[in-house]
Amino acid sequence: MKLTSFTDYSLRVLIYLACEPGRRATIAEIATAFEVSENHLTKVVHFLGQAGWLATVRGKGGGMQLAREAGTIVVGEVVRQTEGADLPAECFDRDGGNTCTIARVCRLHGVLQEAADAFHAVLDRYTLADLVHNRTTLSRMLFIGRERPETPARRQPS
Repeated sequence: MKLTSFTDYSLRVLIYLACEPGRRATIAEIATAFEVSENHLTKVVHFLGQAGWLATVRGKGGGMQLAREAGTIVVGEVVRQTEGADLPAECFDRDGGNTCTIARVCRLHGVLQEAADAFHAVLDRYTLADLVHNRTTLSRMLFIGRERPETPARRQPS
């Protein structure tokens, strides 16, 4: 199964914040660490806050941090909330958009559902804490709490 960039970024934000629990980070900081768009991360952070996974503080000295312990955030739950439960096949369209002529007798629907259930079952076995078991290494790689050094590819033209 292919995850959307929204889900990918959601997991990245949560992983980043779980590396140093209790420390606030900004959208700009996380966007820089992962080299992704701040605009897209803003939407992700808003969603994660609404879902109860992030606590945000506005203004100077503000930022975001995990709203719950990393061990209570189940990866499968995050993926289901960010991806939605439906499979990307017409026969899963609940709004009457299924025009497949063999839908009533086709077994593909059941096979895809079984595959999706297995996919989610694996994700449900892991929490955010499991994903950051190597938090020291992750923090170092992401320059959490430190200035990212400039590399030739990242330098701005003079």
